[in-house]
Amino acid sequence: MTTRRKAIQTLGLAAAAASLPINTFATTMAKQKMIHQVYFWLHDVADTQEFLTKAVPMLGKCPTVGKFIAGVPAETEKRDVVDHSWQVCCTAFFDSLEDQLAYQTEPLHLEFIEKYSKMWKTVKVYDIAI
Repeated sequence: MTTRRKAIQTLGLAAAAASLPINTFATTMAKQKMIHQVYFWLHDVADTQEFLTKAVPMLGKCPTVGKFIAGVPAETEKRDVVDHSWQVCCTAFFDSLEDQLAYQTEPLHLEFIEKYSKMWKTVKVYDIAI
């Protein structure tokens, strides 16, 4: 058995993937499905319902967004690992990293930011490859 074949068998798929050309890896990643979660902490908690029902739905109308959901913290038990401090979260599903990148410059997304960014004091984004 050749040394390269032994190394691939020993190290598994990581070694095989590492031997692929960079452009093959980049093409695969660009087509990677992903979830984009955005958490908002508002200046005024009293604005939560308006932000949830009027502002956030704009994001779900962006053309590259697949499924879109939005909500508020569930009234689950208080535990050290659970963060209930945010007011609104939205989750957008994308068919590819390319679609998520297009979303970033989508006029409706930019309009949302321009029109409603004054309502939040903090925003955190978590992107998940699936």
